[in-house]
Order: sequence, then C-alpha cells, then structure tokens
Amino acid sequence: MDYEMLIWEQEGGVGRLTMNRPDSLNAWTADFGHELKRVIEEEAADESVRAVLVTGAGRGFSSGADLKEGFEPADDGMPDVRKELVEVYHPVIAGVRRLEKPVVAAVNGPAVGIGASLAFACDLVLAAESAFFGLAFVNIGLMPDGGSTLFVPAAVGKARAFQMALLGERVPAGRALEWGLVNFVHPDEALTGEAGALVERLAAGPTRSYASSKRALNQMLYPDLDGQLELEAELQHALARTRDFGEGVSAFVEKRDPAFQGA
Repeated sequence: MDYEMLIWEQEGGVGRLTMNRPDSLNAWTADFGHELKRVIEEEAADESVRAVLVTGAGRGFSSGADLKEGFEPADDGMPDVRKELVEVYHPVIAGVRRLEKPVVAAVNGPAVGIGASLAFACDLVLAAESAFFGLAFVNIGLMPDGGSTLFVPAAVGKARAFQMALLGERVPAGRALEWGLVNFVHPDEALTGEAGALVERLAAGPTRSYASSKRALNQMLYPDLDGQLELEAELQHALARTRDFGEGVSAFVEKRDPAFQGA
C-alpha cells in the first residue's frame, strides 16, 4: 500500500518501516498514527516478513505528539485524548509487542514522548551516539503514555523511572545504554549498517523460536499491558482537561517556560 507519512519496504524476510515526517522530527498526528497502525497490523504482520526494523527519516526518530496539530475535541469541547490513545496509539504499541517476530528500533536522533514509547516497545533498540530519549510529557502538564509507565520501570527500576517521569530530562544514548533502555549504541554514521545487519540476522533465524520467546517474556514482563494502557488513557484524558495542560502547550508553542499552577 502507499503511505503519505511512512515508507514501508520489504526485501526478503526483512521489513523496514521508516517514519517519514522529517520536517516535524516525525511527530505523530492522528493520520500519521492511523498509517502506523495499518502497517503494523497488515504489512508487518504478513508471514513473509520475519523481522521488522523501525526508524525515522531525517534528523530524528520521533519527537512525540504534534502539539501544533492538536487533538480532536470531545463532546465537551476539550481534547479527546482518550479516543486518540485508544484508537491510534495503543494499537501501534500493543501491535509491536504482539507481532510474532522480532522488532528492532534504530533510534537515529531524538525519541521523545510517544516516540520514546514506540522505541521502548520494540524488542531490541539500537541508538546513534547523538540520540537521546525523553519522557517529556511532564513539561506540558501530562504523564507518560504509550506504555512507558510499563516499559520504563521494567527496564530501569523504580528510582530511574520516577526520575524520567517527574523530571522529564533528556537521557543521552550512552546513559540509556547504562540504564538498560537500549541494547546497543553506535556512531551515527554506523547506525544504519549495524541495524540492517542485525535485522537481517534475525530474519534468517528461527522465527518460531523468537515468537515463543517474545510471548513468554511478554507474559513475564508485561502481563497486563492492556490494563496499563487503559489506565494511562484515563489519567491522560483527565490531565488534558487541566489548566496546566493548556499552559504547557501554550508555553511550548510560544517557546517560553510554563507557569504551572497545579490545577
């Protein structure tokens, strides 16, 4: 199928998914999310694809939700964050976890917000030396979503999970490797080749073995993924109705520090 904001390529058993909104650092809009959902559920799920590589076009992996695009309003005129999470984001994140094949992320630049969540949802994560990760939700008065409240603590533990969620600071690639958020860090110029070699190795491997390992590890690490995603959606939906969220978005667009009031 043709996509406007993604590039899907298949060569042999390798499927390559490139997020292709480079002018916005591959920020997510509703239409972008619907395309991601479709490719994960259809092309990537095809039995002829034995391993999947996910990366971003241009200078970044994904900068998160496109705040300038905004969210579709609910009946009360406020952002319908729950609907977008449930209908767009969650099927992508859960779909990656449930694909019966390895999914590799090649993080070539910033991975922030839902962009970080997507990277953390993948089975193996490679990062360029210049890449960084961030749960920057707090900077606009929101909380981590896209499964990050599950994936991050499972990888880094309580102290670092709270540090990432409450401070919203950048985690450089080297620190992400030290903390267990990523598997490998490579020089920027070597990332594409290293990621390609890894996904080709996986595509040539025992697919059913990988699928069984993934299913068992999912059960051990993320036994209630759907429940956690639902909780995130409810909490995030409520936060999107606060004055702090409105102030956070305004400050982001106006490139100034927000003045949060806790309301």
